[in-house]
This record gives sequence, C-alpha cells and structure tokens, in this order.
Amino acid sequence: MILVFGGTTEGRKAADTLEESGSVYFYSTKTGEQDLTLHHGQRLDGALTHEAMLTFCCEQGIRLIVDAAHPFASTLHATIAQVSSSLRIPVIRYERIYPPRDSDITWIDDYSDLDYILPSLSREGHKVERLLATTGVQSISKLKYLEAKGVKVIYRILNRESSITLAHQQGATDDQLCYYEDGAMPNADAILLKESGLSGGFIEKVNEAHEKGMRIIAIKRPEGFMDNGEWFVVNGPHGLRRMVEKLLPDFFPLHSGLTTGTCATAAAIAATLRLIKSETPAEVPVLLPDGETITVPVGYANNYAYCIKEAGDDPDVTDGIEIRASCRPYRPTPSPSLNGGEWLVIEGGEGIGRFTLPGFDFPVGEPAINKGPREMIRQNLDSLFTPLHSGRGWGWVCRLSVPGGAAIARRTFNPRLGIEDGISIIGVSGIVKPFSEEAFIDSIRKCMTVAKASGSDHVVINSGAKSERFLKMLYPNLPQQAFVQYGNYIGETLQMANELHISNITLGVMLGKAVKLAEGQLDTHSRKSTMNIGFILEMLNEAHIEISLDNMTLARELWERIPEKQLPDFCEVVIRHCENYCKPLLPNGNLIILLISDDGTIHSR
Repeated sequence: MILVFGGTTEGRKAADTLEESGSVYFYSTKTGEQDLTLHHGQRLDGALTHEAMLTFCCEQGIRLIVDAAHPFASTLHATIAQVSSSLRIPVIRYERIYPPRDSDITWIDDYSDLDYILPSLSREGHKVERLLATTGVQSISKLKYLEAKGVKVIYRILNRESSITLAHQQGATDDQLCYYEDGAMPNADAILLKESGLSGGFIEKVNEAHEKGMRIIAIKRPEGFMDNGEWFVVNGPHGLRRMVEKLLPDFFPLHSGLTTGTCATAAAIAATLRLIKSETPAEVPVLLPDGETITVPVGYANNYAYCIKEAGDDPDVTDGIEIRASCRPYRPTPSPSLNGGEWLVIEGGEGIGRFTLPGFDFPVGEPAINKGPREMIRQNLDSLFTPLHSGRGWGWVCRLSVPGGAAIARRTFNPRLGIEDGISIIGVSGIVKPFSEEAFIDSIRKCMTVAKASGSDHVVINSGAKSERFLKMLYPNLPQQAFVQYGNYIGETLQMANELHISNITLGVMLGKAVKLAEGQLDTHSRKSTMNIGFILEMLNEAHIEISLDNMTLARELWERIPEKQLPDFCEVVIRHCENYCKPLLPNGNLIILLISDDGTIHSR
C-alpha cells in the first residue's frame, strides 16, 4: 500500500499517475480543501503527528510513502523522515522543478534574515517602507514584528474563508490583505516570496515584481530533511511511475519503458561526460520533453557509451537492443560562429535507418532520427558542451549506432515507410507506457470516468501528447481531466462517452488517423488498418482537387501536396466522412471533429 502526502500540484500529478494502476492507495492532505477526484485513492484529511503516522503505516501495511507536499512543509517532511527511518519504509520525494537562482534576487535562509537585509537595502538607497509578502498565510505571525520597525506589510493570500480567518487570528487587518484572485500584484518597495518552483508560480511572481520595480527577496527552499530515512527523488510523473515500479513492482500491473530517443540521449550524455569530464557514472540524468528529469542506466566501451533499450511490458522488437553513442569535437573550416543549434551535428551510423522518401521531418538521405529525440539530445548536451564550444568556433559531433539494427528493422514498419537499413530513433514523451489492448482500453475507460466525475460537460479526446498540446491551447479553461487520449481506439472511446452520458465531445485527430477514420476504420492501429490511397483519391475528387499521390508513404504529406487555398475544401470532406462513422456512436451527444495539422493549425467544418 502507498501513502501519498499531497495538497499541491505535485500531489495531484502523483494521484493521476497512481490512478493509472487501478490499485488502492491513500492520499493525505492537511486541510482537505484540495479539489481532487479519486477513484482508487482513499482520502485522509488532517495533519498526522509522528505517533499517528507511525500507527497508520503499521495498521495499513504502508510499504511506500510519496512525499509530494509543499517544499516548505518542514514539520511534515521531518515527520516523514522519522517514520521512514523507524519503519524502514522508502520515501519518494516528488520534488518541484526549480529555475536557477537569479543573482538579481536577494536570497535568504529564514525570516530572521530580514533584520539585516532590510537595513542593508536602505543603505544601498532602496528603503523598504512597504513590503508585499507572498509567503503564505501562516507566515504572518513571523512578519508582524516588522510593523514596529516602520514597515507596512501587505499579505497576499488565497481568498478563502479559512485563510482569511487564520490571517485575522495572527493580527493581520483587512487593509493588509490582498488576494491572488484579484489579479494584478499590488505595488510595494519590495516583495518577499518563497522559492516555490515552477508549479508555485515563482517565475511569474518574479517577472511581475521586476516590471513594477520592486526589490525581490526570496527565502530558499528547506534542505537537509532527507538526511534521515531512505529517500528517492523524482520531479515528474514519468519518474514517479518508474520509481514506484522499481520499489513496489506489484503496484502497476504493467511496467513502463524508455523510448529509443531517451536511450540514445542517455548514451550521448554518457559519451560526452566521459570525453569532457572523464566521468563514467552508471546512471545519467536525462531531461525529458515535459521538463522533468529521470535517471537512466548506461555503460561504456573503448570508444563509445551505450544504453540498453528497456521496453517495460510493451511488446517491442527493439527491447534489449544496445544503442551506442560516440562523440567528438570538431572545428569547421573555415570556422563559423556556432550559434543557435549549429554547434551540434547528429550522425547515424550502423543500424540507424535512413529516409529514402519525402514526407518526414528531415530530407531524403538523413538518418531516421526524429525531431523529438534530436531536440532531446541537443537540450541535454548543451549545458555540458557549452564551456567548450562557447565563443571558440567549436562544434560537437554525436554519432548514434545500433548493432544489428538493420535486421531488427525488417520486423518493423520501416521498410513500408521508406526507411532503409536500420531502425528509427523515435519518441515524443521519452517514456513508453506499456501496451496491452485490454489494459489500454481499461485505462481509457478510467480516464473517461474521471473526466465525467470532474464535473465538466465537455470532454476533448485526442490521439496523444502532440495533438493534446494543441487542443489545450484551444481550450485553456478546461480542467486537465477533461482531456483524454484515445490512442487508436476512437470507436471504443466514443462508445464509452455515450455510456457515460457525456453530452459534449470534441474529437481531435491528426491526418494520418483521420484518413483511416474517414473510411470507417474506428481502430486506427497499423496492425488493423492501413492508409488507403484509393480512398484518399476519392476524397480529393469530392473536394475537386487534382494532385498526384505517386510515392506518397505518409498521409501528412498531403499538407504539402494540396494547394493551400484548397486545404479547407479537403478538410471539410475528410471531417464529413469521419462524422458519418462517429456520430452514430454518440447518438445523444454533441460531437465536434477537429482536424489538426502538424504545425498545430486546427481545421473544422
């Protein structure tokens, strides 16, 4: 059994991740005020003392604790550490992502540091007579003494009854209170805030304070609470799931894996570390596209580093392959100014396929290393290589290879797509969630149930991370739970929506799946459906468009082949055909189908 301490954005993400398992867990908050729908989690409200936490963990058989509480919840962190040490229960700390500490900010360790910081600012010509504190309602009592020193403190808090009552109890008057819900930040000579990370709005607060000309004072996040107990740190949902799978293997029925892109990135990092810093760590940190960092095992040979592809429980022919990376500096002749992304050259060696047909992100002849993995490698190597290439005209070559990749590729769809002589390096999120048709459909059903329970009468279903990102920009006010990924199971998902009586469904679909759906293929997985060139020609004729489809291997090539002024006519035909098969599955609801282009342009009827 798992016990989660939440009440934060990280707590919500932890709950969303654990809900995917279908297993029971406990979710604890101090106030019980967080709006959160749980289907498998059991809520606990109220603070737990050391004795109460010990007793609860023993009685409920807690085998793992997830500490996703606020970084400044020092008492709770200390209690968790003591319980972990006493009962030998491992703890996963779901940490926030923090930006680098800006030198323009005055950093302090504790509220008492204000006793010398404020006079110091005055001596520098920045007298602080009005201080805006965004450090939380419970910090009011720690700042009241400043009023006796001539500083008027304004407290920015949440506009809820419990917070206002607590503020009054600590001596704050109504004219000292302002609320986040009111919008703009009030003016002051200086602002006091906590190092609350990206999810705590730290950057937004700092930027707004800079615009208003305020001096910025920030309290550093507490450290050292992980000195006791057995702690493992993650900073995102993928890392959390993988750590739970490692520490409590039976919690998730199926285990996640790594994309070839993540493995290639890990190998590239390892090769770079060895060459530049003479370091050979057994694991390297890999920054994923969503901003979180995971650790990935790597190994080393004479002139390269490698990572073994881990597919988890996903039936993947690339599972267990060795992805290698060798890196070297180079100086172009004549040496250009290496700015932007020009400093990195990514090459494909043995076992890496090459594009032989148009329609991909890169031209014919380029190695089959997709845009996502290339950007992952670039972002992860940039900070390592910057000291070497910055201002010196140096570049960096990263060469990837996969022994036996050509033979493995023959068991994939690469030959059909015109990718020859090897596998592709792919991956959007960096993580492979296990594929099992029954399990995947069950997970969709759980997500649809959660979407219904969220109270939103509008649910947006989409194929995956890329399309969902564009749709969230279109519907910024919908809650996270209202976005559900159908993968390939469009028909199944629409039937679920009908069974759950969800009244408004928006179906976002990209062109590759749309041309299959338009023909009535409600499961668009490549094992069960294929792109029908003949049917696409029929739709083009309906739209009165005459173009050649010779050598077309991917439907998305149509975006470039169809004249721009005729795209609306073609999209209207595709969407109408999709509606013919989808609307009968949602007879009592309203269905909107949106066709999404590769650049995020959204087409509708």
